[in-house]
Amino acid sequence: MNLKGGVIKMDIEFYDVKNRKKVKVSSSQVQKVKYERTTKSGSHQVRYAVKAMLDGVKLTKFVSKDMWDSLDAPMA
Repeated sequence: MNLKGGVIKMDIEFYDVKNRKKVKVSSSQVQKVKYERTTKSGSHQVRYAVKAMLDGVKLTKFVSKDMWDSLDAPMA
């Protein structure tokens, strides 16, 4: 994990469902995604995730808001 200009650069571990193993992807190769929805009870829910593509396989990992904010990655 390197610290450059206050932004964390690190490898992010994903689980590759297709190949059934954990893989690491550099944080420079991921995109940030925010999933927003309204629940049945009417409250607003936000989930934060990072997406990557590795060897033709799409990878998604849900992360905390703090980690999502600390990543210097483009929005998908």
